[in-house]
Amino acid sequence: MTSADSDTGLLAPGWTASPAAAETGDAAFLRALLDAEAALTRAQAGLGLVPAEAAQAVTEASDPGRFDIASLAERARGGGNPVIPLVADLTRAAGEDHGPYVHRGATSQDIVDSALMLVAHRALGPALTDLDRCQRALAGLAAEHRDTPMPGRTLTQHAVPTTFGLKAAGWRSLVLDARDRVTAVRNSLPAQLGGAAGTLAAFTAYGADDATALPAAYAAELGLRAPLLPWHTLRTPVADLAGALAFTAGALGKLAADVLTLSRTEIAEVADGGAGGSSAMPHKANPVRATLIAAAARRAPLLAATLYGSLAAEDERPAGAWHAEWEPLRDLLRLVGGAARDAAELTGILRVFPDRMREHLGLTHGLIVSERLAAELTPVLGRARAKELLTRLSRRAHEEGRELGELLAAEDELKDLDLSAAGDPARCTGSAGVLTDRALERP
Repeated sequence: MTSADSDTGLLAPGWTASPAAAETGDAAFLRALLDAEAALTRAQAGLGLVPAEAAQAVTEASDPGRFDIASLAERARGGGNPVIPLVADLTRAAGEDHGPYVHRGATSQDIVDSALMLVAHRALGPALTDLDRCQRALAGLAAEHRDTPMPGRTLTQHAVPTTFGLKAAGWRSLVLDARDRVTAVRNSLPAQLGGAAGTLAAFTAYGADDATALPAAYAAELGLRAPLLPWHTLRTPVADLAGALAFTAGALGKLAADVLTLSRTEIAEVADGGAGGSSAMPHKANPVRATLIAAAARRAPLLAATLYGSLAAEDERPAGAWHAEWEPLRDLLRLVGGAARDAAELTGILRVFPDRMREHLGLTHGLIVSERLAAELTPVLGRARAKELLTRLSRRAHEEGRELGELLAAEDELKDLDLSAAGDPARCTGSAGVLTDRALERP
């Protein structure tokens, strides 16, 4: 058994083998912890608080290959976090002369929080790349199918005609909203440095004339934003990250929900171009990517709720609230990274069947354009009479399986009216084309 055996994602096909998996595993988190420790020593060396050779020695000693992840995990139980055993091992690795400069002035939460922000920053990079791939694929679908008519559905029933281009443009709008939120939160991820109770007191005790300069120097070493204050119990960064990730999962989940509905056997207006098979039924072509995205969308809100719940953290350092964040945050990063990967793949190979969409416009025998017909008949018959007539004839069309246009043509009071345009669903898509064009102007 290897130390990776518990972290392979056997039951998590949504994120397994994704970039997010590589950036959020135990090895990645160990690397982030060591990067945080080494950066702290370098930041202090840059301010003249520790010897430069100590910073070099600690950085060289911070090689993840020199540390046993399984041993660190087991020993973390003693103090409730992995930093305590890690510091002991890193101190020995840095050597007798330089080991005393490891972790000097910091507290465990400084290192864990900074490492979490590093992991998030690294994991969100590939996720943003995949979101961009997804939105570009959707832009292509929206442009190609700008005028492809299909049934609009509300409360599961045919409503009025729309276009597949407008639907794809709507999906893209959500993906762009997610991209913007993830980009903003990634750019705002801060380093954490406050010492035991957020006062930077230990750094002053070790000789810093102005310890408030150290957090900015530390953040610069890590490539993170400099914090205004230590945020040990001010968890805005984690809450913002949770919100952006949960939104992204939900935005991609909307796309997946529509694809799952439209790819049903009896609808078949779209299909996953790389559909998966079944262990029992040879004929199956399952929309696996959309299924995995939908699963992520269902899990993400509850994970985010745990992170929001941890906002209520007592004192200057909390017991339990902080510890409760680690696994949900990693799970969210994995879920969203995997969902973005799957969405990019799905939209890149999505098959669209305009003929099926056009065929389905006729399923209700013309009832799908009753709203348009009401607008045409109101000036002629008056609003009340138009509504009464269409309600009665719509019922007959449904019950008798006859076309609504045929029944209207048989009405004496309408014999001089040409309702062919109003009765053609493909010509009743309103401003769908213009709205699609407008949506595609957004970069």
